[in-house]
Amino acid sequence: MMSATVNAEEIIKLATTTSTDNSGLLRAILPTFEAESGYKVQVIATGTGKALKLASQGDVDVVMTHAPAAEAKFVKDGYGTNPRGIMENDFVVLGPIADPAKLATSDDVVEAFQKIAASGNSFISRGDNSGTNMKELAIWKQASVSPEFSGYTSIGQGMGKTLLMANEKQAYTLTDRGTFVAYKAKLDLAITFEGGADLANPYQIILINAEKYPELNHQGAKALSDWFISPAAQQMINDFKVQGEQLFKATYK
Repeated sequence: MMSATVNAEEIIKLATTTSTDNSGLLRAILPTFEAESGYKVQVIATGTGKALKLASQGDVDVVMTHAPAAEAKFVKDGYGTNPRGIMENDFVVLGPIADPAKLATSDDVVEAFQKIAASGNSFISRGDNSGTNMKELAIWKQASVSPEFSGYTSIGQGMGKTLLMANEKQAYTLTDRGTFVAYKAKLDLAITFEGGADLANPYQIILINAEKYPELNHQGAKALSDWFISPAAQQMINDFKVQGEQLFKATYK
């Protein structure tokens, strides 16, 4: 909780994805930034689409998301500046441990999705315009499959609730690896397909255009962005583990 004595100019509003929040990464590393800088970071964790919308409306000071095409449009449209790639993890396809659609033998994730649609098995989609949802829909498009087949359910929820529903229904779903690891103990699901460039999941931190929204905390936002690319923060990202597994790989060069 932020102290009531914290001045507004000392607060940095960060819109980011549920994956960075659900994984525990930000809770683990942001206190170091706050202690060193004197700023307090207010994290608004939501889907990437909503995070970028908040940023485009000037409702937050800085944004960190994982949807390259949407981020590029955000910058091109004049809302964002100085995008920096800070880390990555990957997406994985989860499903019943027995893998009834036989995804493990697929050559790539496009073939894996085609098998899900053809098999009659269920698939749970976040359906929330998040980075994960955007990636999922892009894969269906690559697979030439309309995500309206009988087993497809779009629930309009975050990653955690999607995983729990997929577990309850013993359905397939797409998730970022970090959230899966964080929830693994609660799930009777397994990674049924992983790997390949199509499942890469890069994260960027992007400043908000000061000309559009001069009233925002641009100084604090820049301080946070600069801190994320510092050697110390990049090392903290690499060192962050859940249940002994590294969840994110620092990527700033």
